[in-house]
Amino acid sequence: MSLTSLFRRSALALGAAAVLALPATAQQGQPIRIGAVLSVTGPASFLGDPEDKTLRLYVNRINQAGGVNGRPIQLIVYDDGGDANRARTFATRLVEDDRVVAMVGGTTTGTTMAMRPVFEEARIPFISLAGGIEIVDPVSPFTFKTPHTDRMACEKIFADIRARGLSRVGMISGTDGFGQSMRGQCQRVAGAAGITIVADEQYGPRDSDMTPQLTRIRGVQGVEAIVNAGFGQGPAIVTRGYAQLGIRLPLYQSHGVASAEFINLATPQAAEGVRLPAAALLVAEQLPANDPQRQVLIDYKTTFEREFNQPVSTFGGHAYDGLMILVEAIRRANSTDGTRLRDAIRATRGFVGTGGVVNMSATDHMGLDLSAFRMVEIRNGQFTLIGN
Repeated sequence: MSLTSLFRRSALALGAAAVLALPATAQQGQPIRIGAVLSVTGPASFLGDPEDKTLRLYVNRINQAGGVNGRPIQLIVYDDGGDANRARTFATRLVEDDRVVAMVGGTTTGTTMAMRPVFEEARIPFISLAGGIEIVDPVSPFTFKTPHTDRMACEKIFADIRARGLSRVGMISGTDGFGQSMRGQCQRVAGAAGITIVADEQYGPRDSDMTPQLTRIRGVQGVEAIVNAGFGQGPAIVTRGYAQLGIRLPLYQSHGVASAEFINLATPQAAEGVRLPAAALLVAEQLPANDPQRQVLIDYKTTFEREFNQPVSTFGGHAYDGLMILVEAIRRANSTDGTRLRDAIRATRGFVGTGGVVNMSATDHMGLDLSAFRMVEIRNGQFTLIGN
């Protein structure tokens, strides 16, 4: 019986402790200890909170269905509050004190990059939930990721801009790790995409008004569209400022804001017409019946929203994918040895997740191509699929 069918039948019981309690049904063997360092609180909490809820929910369901190879999963979660130094401290604790066999977490690019050396040195597989391409390019032996990269986001956005007959772009980027990574990737791929970046503005994590930067972009002769590279509250402030100034240029956001929370923060009125690349989870019901992701997405969306009474987000979906990829790797390897697990994760082929169909290899530790991204537009406060 598949994990999905088992999950549909399992009763749901969400643990509140940092170490998830083990149900009696999954206590046949020694626990498989999996770590998670997430930004459950702080400026990236809208990312980390659904990740945390997803991991706890599905670890419970896996355990209630009998565990993995007859062994329960013990999930050990730490909240780094979005602080890279705290994240590294917790990563060290997971390795040295908690003796985890794998890690699913790393909400942001900054916290992920702070933790990566810890897990690499310990030769423990680390599946990140963050977007920066530098997490997996160049490939590090034990580090993987589930979200689409910022380079892919730039390529998807630029392709849509060119399809509208436009080519001159003004960029506004956050100074955080994700914002700077995406800014750099957009600069790198712009030429090949037929895009000219004619303005380049930035904002800090504590800035509460981006209208000066947007005014400067609007004043650049010939600018035809605006691209915001950022996550957290910054893009919502940019979007409100864009509406306040009455700017009529197309506005694009990154996949770092792919949740209903962004629309709420920006306000539906200000966000009207904003486009962004996102995982198909945001538009699951709008996919054609023959789309291979459709049923997986609807199952996850229904389960999450029923359990937590809040809209699903792509960020929780990244956690679902990371956990399921790891669980299947443990099952195939029939081992928790770090190197054998690493090799089993690399061997993931045809995994249908919330982010796309994953095909990893020794040279590709993400396994997604550009087709996994969907371009969506915000209309009447909802995400609407506008292309493949």
